[in-house]
Parts: sequence; C-alpha cells; structure tokens
Amino acid sequence: MNAAAHAAVERKKKLNREEEEMTSYSREELEQGWEFKIVRSASGSFKDPLVLAQTVEEERLGSWDLLEKFDNERLRFRRPIAARSRNGSLPAGYNPYRTQVGMSEGAMVLYVLLAIGVVTAGIVALVIWATGGF
Repeated sequence: MNAAAHAAVERKKKLNREEEEMTSYSREELEQGWEFKIVRSASGSFKDPLVLAQTVEEERLGSWDLLEKFDNERLRFRRPIAARSRNGSLPAGYNPYRTQVGMSEGAMVLYVLLAIGVVTAGIVALVIWATGGF
C-alpha cells in the first residue's frame, strides 16, 4: 500500500477512535427516544459557513438538530425517534440517514492516488526526456 493510502487509512482509524470517545450518550438520552448520526465531509467543507448552514438546514428537513460541530469534517445531529414516522413524506431524493456531504473519503483517496500517479508519470517522462531516452 503506498504511503498516501496508508496515511488515509490511519487517519480514518484515528477519527473513529476519537468519535467513540466524543459521542458517549447518557442513559437518559437513550431512554428518552433520541437517535443520533454523524455527517461527514471528507474535504473539510464545514469550515465554509455557507456549506455548514446549508447542511444544517437540509438536515432540519428530516427533523435532525445539530448537537455539535466536532471539526470541519464532522457534525453530530440528533432527532426524536418518533420523527421516523415522517420519513415517507420527506421530499423526493432526501435521505434522512445520509452521513456524507460532498465527496466520500474513498473518492478522496482515489483522487489523491490518481494525482500522485500523474505526477510520478510526469516526472518519469521528464527524466527520460532529459536523459535523451525519447
């Protein structure tokens, strides 16, 4: 596995461990009928106030309330379990259980690997050309 892909996998593991520590729910919260989700942005787009506001507004359609912004990549929401009964009347194409905004982490890794491959191929071609290999 190349270094970029390995670094991405390790970063994901670290984020998952952090989330487990940050998202402990009290017995009271669970007994009062709440459900929770984390919405992610692999590109860190929640640093843009407009993207953040748009995401929060879209989640409100499904009765999700923003609990906290962990960082520019992760938001935590909750809603009453009773809100599930309204899922059928939500706008077409709206997924009340989406957990990703924008490009997925897998797609991000593929783009990084593709960019590394293109740069590497360019360097190899330049070296071959500079040494008279073409």
